[in-house]
Amino acid sequence: MSFWSTIADVIWWFLTIFVFVAYLMALFSIITDLFRDRALNGFAKAVWLLFLVFLPFLTALVYLIVRGKGMGERAAQQAAAAQHQAEDYVRSIAGSAATPTDEIERAKRLLDAGAITDAEFASLKQAALSRATA
Repeated sequence: MSFWSTIADVIWWFLTIFVFVAYLMALFSIITDLFRDRALNGFAKAVWLLFLVFLPFLTALVYLIVRGKGMGERAAQQAAAAQHQAEDYVRSIAGSAATPTDEIERAKRLLDAGAITDAEFASLKQAALSRATA
């Protein structure tokens, strides 16, 4: 066995593994898209899955050709929805933070109600003002 045939075997193995992994990624994307699609009824999903089990390569190719555009649109919609949820969460957390003015007003109400002393009010006021300048 020569050096070049050994190198060719290694390259062939890398290419084979690459194609197999790419095929698995496509297959998982197709299965994910099947369950993500709300317009497709359960019977149609079951038929696609059966064909994916018994004729995997041909079915994956047909699925990508027939439903590839919708597959991309559904993925983009899901990504946009996830981005929107993340932005809403950040806004809700950022909006709930009390400003120093709010903290001082709350402390003043506690002082007027007699729940805290003048020294505690001064301490709370100083803490709120120090967070505002930090």
